[in-house]
Amino acid sequence: MGFIIYFLLLIAVPLWAQMKVKSTYKKYSKVPVSTGMNGAETARRILDDNGLHNVKVVETRGFLSDHYNPLTKTVHLSSNNFHGHSIAGAAVAAHEVGHAIQDAESYAFLRFRHALVPVANISSNLSWIFIMIGIFSTISQMLLLGIVLMAAGVLFQIVTLPVEFNASSRAMDQIVSSGIIRNDEEREARKVLNAAAMTYVAAAAVAVLELARLLLMYTGMTSED
Repeated sequence: MGFIIYFLLLIAVPLWAQMKVKSTYKKYSKVPVSTGMNGAETARRILDDNGLHNVKVVETRGFLSDHYNPLTKTVHLSSNNFHGHSIAGAAVAAHEVGHAIQDAESYAFLRFRHALVPVANISSNLSWIFIMIGIFSTISQMLLLGIVLMAAGVLFQIVTLPVEFNASSRAMDQIVSSGIIRNDEEREARKVLNAAAMTYVAAAAVAVLELARLLLMYTGMTSED
């Protein structure tokens, strides 16, 4: 029974976080920002205010597919946020610009996360192969190798947290100081950013729990040897 509850939690926590961010975004995407600026204008204003005239703002497909690409120095905003004039759109646009500012300032955690990307991609694909071989063959060394590889992915998830929280903090500072939102709109913008941050917290929590479970499994396997 405990095993079933554990896996239900692994599924439920990320789903809850995704539902939270979608419902919060949907609510505040219907609330217009007082300045009437759309997401593209918001991003451009903040970038220019910080001297990042070389960073482009472009429209991208998908729902909440917004991101910053440090290789091309481009802020990608989903269509709703690029064209929309909502508090949610302003908050998301400012958040992505927050990553651009981090990049320009060589923010340590962002640099560390970028360095981890190739390692995390490879280790994530390989880890479960060795883990499953180790479990079914009861070869503890194979399981340990899978755990080590998985740990690289977990580290990436953990390092992502300060990067995202810092970008949100920068976003709030920028949209307030630039006058993009009024003081009475800060609460709504912060709710959007906090809901988005919960998806990263949930992903990191699930990753840490699964790593801990596998470590316990490895400990039990070696104690039987």
